Amino acid sequence: MRILASSHSFAPNRGGLETATRLLAEEFVRCGHEVTVVTQTPAAESAEEVFPYAVVRRPSAGELLRQIGRADVVWHNHISLRTGWPQLLPLFPKKPWIITCQTWLPEQGIAAVLKRHALSRSVSVSISGPITAALPVPSELIPNPYDDRIFSPDAATRRDGEVVAVGRLVSDKGFDLLLRALGLLRRRGRTVGLTLAGSGPEEAALRALAAEEGVAAQVTFAGAQPPENLAVLLRRHRVLAVPSRWAEPFGIVALEGIACGCVAVASRGGGLPEAVGPCGFLFENGDAEGLAGALEKALALEPDEAAWRTHAARFTRERIGAAYLALFERSLPEGRR
Repeated sequence: MRILASSHSFAPNRGGLETATRLLAEEFVRCGHEVTVVTQTPAAESAEEVFPYAVVRRPSAGELLRQIGRADVVWHNHISLRTGWPQLLPLFPKKPWIITCQTWLPEQGIAAVLKRHALSRSVSVSISGPITAALPVPSELIPNPYDDRIFSPDAATRRDGEVVAVGRLVSDKGFDLLLRALGLLRRRGRTVGLTLAGSGPEEAALRALAAEEGVAAQVTFAGAQPPENLAVLLRRHRVLAVPSRWAEPFGIVALEGIACGCVAVASRGGGLPEAVGPCGFLFENGDAEGLAGALEKALALEPDEAAWRTHAARFTRERIGAAYLALFERSLPEGRR
């Protein structure tokens, strides 16, 4: 198959969308298919990363039409109207169009109307049960993969850290709740260490809050880290906290922590419970008291290694890639399968 993958954001940007696109594109190539990724993300100022597939950045209208014309299947890893508009033209030859919904659709505005129209003309995929329930069309549930070649346990690594949290330092991620939970535990006589890996506009406010809560000496701000370094951090800690204030659509970071042997503590809203599965504890979004209690439970738990491996195996690139390829095959016209 010739697969045209649209990912509005892509490398060198880093995040759940970019990770899922990269892993699945690599898996499709490994299985013998030809892949081209189109994206609105410009190349890095430094030397461009080499990919085992073509990457077309900010394509012109003519180039976009050419790429769609030569594809057997068009896959949008979340709908992008900038690359999806040809499929909406009444006279343009239609190609099988699969749209993965990576987050909640907008409720109002012309973009909301057009995205819902696009879903009505495509095969819909959702990454979690709550996303499926929120969509206006039937959808096939295929979760996101994590990179099991990087995130895996290592018996030789000493797990001498307590809690680690990973993500961009913005208010939605709820790291302020995590610091308040540490403050609650400190006032009860429990000192818990935290490593916070990430960067962002809230760093100064979070440092100030850590001092206000009296936990500054317990918190290490590790900055943004590449995946290989994050895997080392996760292997060294007992608990991964994902304290998002908003309802995360899924939660690749929870899978990465579980795959490295961490107990996950995550907020209950959205798709995070599906990513955590039986490998941790949940608390209500925005509830610092509930988060503190979940951290205490998690720190006292000895993970069941077999159960953790079984859960993580559901989300490998091979398993998720196979589900997508089967869907692509079913979407082809009968004579092209």
